[in-house]
Amino acid sequence: MNDRVAANTALLTEDHQARTSEKRHPARSPRDAASLILLDRSSATPRALLGKRGKAHAFMPDLYVFPGGRRDPGDNRVPLARPLEDAVHEKLMIRTRARFHDKAARGLAVAAAREMMEEAHLSLTPPEYAGQLRPDVSRFRFLARAITPPGQSRRFDTRFFACFCDELGLDPKTVQDSEELHDLTWLPVDAHESHPLPRITRVILSDLVDALSQDPSLPFGKAVPFYYSRNGRFVRELI
Repeated sequence: MNDRVAANTALLTEDHQARTSEKRHPARSPRDAASLILLDRSSATPRALLGKRGKAHAFMPDLYVFPGGRRDPGDNRVPLARPLEDAVHEKLMIRTRARFHDKAARGLAVAAAREMMEEAHLSLTPPEYAGQLRPDVSRFRFLARAITPPGQSRRFDTRFFACFCDELGLDPKTVQDSEELHDLTWLPVDAHESHPLPRITRVILSDLVDALSQDPSLPFGKAVPFYYSRNGRFVRELI
């Protein structure tokens, strides 16, 4: 385990232990969710899009997060303009429940694209399908997976995707605030201390920095860090 990985796991374990000292909530099964880390690589250091959640949110209020949210049942039925790469789809199927099927994996990518539209007003639907939700998810990389530890008011099994703006012809200047996320900001992936982020978001950004240093193109099908809780400690494994 390298120093950065050890530091990430220790950070999450410390966060989990602090949370367990607070009021715990009844046991809840985590709900499938997805986030999209949209990257602008027009400058020397890639920048990621994050926005601030409002005070009224029950989950992570006043913190900057990637656009994303839970997978809705309807997401599984949304047609795609272009599908996920096979290597990404195969990774999404690893360590899943028996009832998690191919359409659910595809639905996660749809959820990430849909939430990007709802929260940042950026459509991933190509012009030929204008007016529809029919996203192009062919450039999505599966970057990380994290399950909220037990005892929290909300629990999610979140898959983090990453994609470059230029690959889908997206203009970073066209993002707009929404009711869900405001103060949308493009933050350098290696310099985000000025903004309050959830610890898991900082850890995922750290993983992203490592991945970009290994290969700036973020190849499809690479090993994916999976964070979850076991016996009160956060575990990081590669899938």
